Amino acid sequence: MTASINKDGLLAGKVAVITGASRGIGEAIALRYAQEGAKVVVSARTVEEGDHPLPGSINGVVQRIADAGGEAHAVRADLAVGEDRDDLIREAVDTYGPVDILVNNAAITFFIPVADFPERRYKLMHEVQVYAPFHLSQLVLPSMIERKTGWIVNVSSHAALHPKVDAGGRGGTVYGMGKAALERFTTGLASEVYEDGVAVNVISPGLVATPGVIHHKLINESNKDRQTPVEHMAEACLRLSYSPASELSGRITYADDMMKEFSLEAAELLA
Repeated sequence: MTASINKDGLLAGKVAVITGASRGIGEAIALRYAQEGAKVVVSARTVEEGDHPLPGSINGVVQRIADAGGEAHAVRADLAVGEDRDDLIREAVDTYGPVDILVNNAAITFFIPVADFPERRYKLMHEVQVYAPFHLSQLVLPSMIERKTGWIVNVSSHAALHPKVDAGGRGGTVYGMGKAALERFTTGLASEVYEDGVAVNVISPGLVATPGVIHHKLINESNKDRQTPVEHMAEACLRLSYSPASELSGRITYADDMMKEFSLEAAELLA
């Protein structure tokens, strides 16, 4: 079946903000949510095609959704800048109303061994991958708590798991510690807002052949057969974005596990 917009879908009328949505996983999530009737606010630093060496842009994602009959709005935001985070949520609310779903997907990654890691890059990674999700959650939570409904989905990585001492490494320690912090933040926040009806979960995609993964040469002969289709990640995130907190919250989960547990079938994404 050809991908299309279902305005009466699972997320009909919901307002969803997705960060890091110019390409890859964030783009796929934005498309999938729009297909289920959400009003999608896509955010990233790359506004137009060609603004970044990698393909993709938030205006391009919005155009694909609009061409299919969906609703989407692009907001440029550098998540390392507090004012941009404020402006992102403010513009989302001004455009569509209170935020129902927040997907913290944006990341910036440097693969450098600890002994050589520059302080400025460490602080930048922590700001984007740990504090930005924390701050954006603070910005959307008052409305969610007041309305007794809301969903926050944080995107993690298998890098959060403790490595074997003799496994070697490629400079992923700082990335992994940031994702581990994000997972602990998720479970803590889920506990805080459980009685307020707000669901908070964290999900890792597995190895997805996104432009960034390919750029960092993270797919090789030893793991190329274990790739996760980006459509699976989008479908798993969708499943975390409509059940009540009483049914599905506080999870540290993975795309493959979600697909199996809930017998999900990945939908085709908008072309």
